[in-house]
Amino acid sequence: MFKLENAQSLTGVVLILGLCWALSEGRRQFPWRLALGAIGAQAVLIALFFGLPASRMALAVAASAVEGLSASTQAGVTFVFGFLAGGDGQPFAVTNPSALFLFGFRVLPVILVICALSALLWHWRILKWITRGFGIVFQRTMGLRGAPALATAATVFMGQVEGPIFIRAYLPSLSRSELFLLLTVGMSCVSGSTLVAYATILKGVVPAAAAHVLTASLISAPAGILLARILIPREPAAEVAEDVDLDSTKTYASTIDALMKGTTDGLQIVLAIGATLIVFVALISLADRLLSLLGPVAGSPLSIGRGLGLLFSPLAWSMGISWRDAPAAGSLLGVKLVLTEFPAFFNLSKLDPGSFSDRSRLIMTYALCGFGNIASVGINVAGYSVLVPQRREEVMAMVWKALLGGFLASCLTASIVGALPATLFPQS
Repeated sequence: MFKLENAQSLTGVVLILGLCWALSEGRRQFPWRLALGAIGAQAVLIALFFGLPASRMALAVAASAVEGLSASTQAGVTFVFGFLAGGDGQPFAVTNPSALFLFGFRVLPVILVICALSALLWHWRILKWITRGFGIVFQRTMGLRGAPALATAATVFMGQVEGPIFIRAYLPSLSRSELFLLLTVGMSCVSGSTLVAYATILKGVVPAAAAHVLTASLISAPAGILLARILIPREPAAEVAEDVDLDSTKTYASTIDALMKGTTDGLQIVLAIGATLIVFVALISLADRLLSLLGPVAGSPLSIGRGLGLLFSPLAWSMGISWRDAPAAGSLLGVKLVLTEFPAFFNLSKLDPGSFSDRSRLIMTYALCGFGNIASVGINVAGYSVLVPQRREEVMAMVWKALLGGFLASCLTASIVGALPATLFPQS
């Protein structure tokens, strides 16, 4: 049943589209058909995923697979690190079981295993054909050319820099609008390796967490495409028709080679994530300590989190969050933007159920599920500098606007989720 809170979420849709239009390089070229099609497609996909018995069963199977991967990963981690990884066999009495959940032992290793598994599935051509299928869908429904459509599909599964690798030979010839689109979509979605990590963090906190984070990444791609087309409109005259040879990209000599290279690539990603979190959290803590020297304001010390909560509260409310929950939700959005989505999800999982409603928790799961954060700016600049060095300056000029588009794309997806009836989603 449609309620007032659902109409409230439509405010977020209008606000996000209006903000992107105001910052557009071509305000007279607003893609009305694409906007209606993308938003409609997101709503229909969510309804299909959670409304049909067959699709609900498929999501349940996917959730079980995610939990199985998490448990299997934990077996490997426990073998290497023993009781430090948590679980049974603790050499001391455990008075606080939740303290055994260590990010470095429970979340980062999952990324390592999924990267190796992704390489294996690519070598066996399973992931390659899934990517090709999604590429055709984006090409036919969103008006993308072959190369950007393929890269967009690969980004959904592989990540913001890993996706464009598959069309590396075509990157120099992409139009400026298409290059910006890849940057924006990369920050709108997340990679398959991190999806399992998010589900691990939210397990027991959000009903059917694995199904929601999987759905969030898939349906945020159309949102990223839409906002990218609004911010920098399409340039048909600059687009050159090209056929993409998927078989010439990312090859492995054997199954063992795929596993080893996937593991090596995963290790680099894990180290990058861990190091980034250490540095960014440390800098935010340092800033908070400096702000605390100014003394309390309105009874509480100044902090980055408090400031971001106030800044993003209106955006959180427009997505359908109650005003009571808006400061906490705004703080989560700020943490995602500044510190990446990992600590934001971790903070979401630790919120007291009595102080944060189930509806707010669901909406924020979708709002946080994206790579739209400051760290991604550096990742994209570094990645594209290697993939297409001749366009590095062009990437640097657009990457901050792409960050805005990617960040708002996740919020747009969350707004659409908030506009749908709560009875559509699993309650347990």
